[in-house]
Amino acid sequence: MTLLAMACRRWCAAALIVAGTAGTAAAEPAAPAKLLPVPSQIAFVIKQMGVPVEGVFRKFDARIALDPRRPEDGSVALQIDVASASLGIPQSDAELPRPAWFDSDRFPKAEFRSSTIKALGGGRFEVAGRLTIKGSSRDVVVPVEITQSYGQSTATGSLTIQRLAFRIGEGEWTDTSMVADDVQVRFKLVLTGLGPL
Repeated sequence: MTLLAMACRRWCAAALIVAGTAGTAAAEPAAPAKLLPVPSQIAFVIKQMGVPVEGVFRKFDARIALDPRRPEDGSVALQIDVASASLGIPQSDAELPRPAWFDSDRFPKAEFRSSTIKALGGGRFEVAGRLTIKGSSRDVVVPVEITQSYGQSTATGSLTIQRLAFRIGEGEWTDTSMVADDVQVRFKLVLTGLGPL
């Protein structure tokens, strides 16, 4: 083997090692961002006899590992304490945790776990995943917009679900002329530690 051939072999081997190392580093997942609970909010809007009524979930947590420039490698996991649901009316708030509604003793958490995240451009993303409420699961697609300012990222979006698909409102409450089937869920998640857009 000539000196030129030996040098070429060594150079090629070194190049392959460097390329392999770079590929491994690029595949590392993004570090989880930190949710700031106080400015964050998850709200829902239902229609009772045709009149919109807004409520909120007071307790929730999110684990978001996302590099906005490589969203396909990211993940989102959200947990909501359903017993924290509030319509701002004490009588209604006392009913929501009961078996006909959220049945929070048996099913204390609602969960969303992403399966894919797709960038749409301009800070907009499409997050597909599995939503589980009261033991029932459905596939959903959530449109999300992320804005960034002063070291914080704000993810906002909304989706409409059908409450009866999750057995929310059983018995006499399945009557959709009293409480509509469609429920709009709106969220604002304020985060630190998310990568730049």
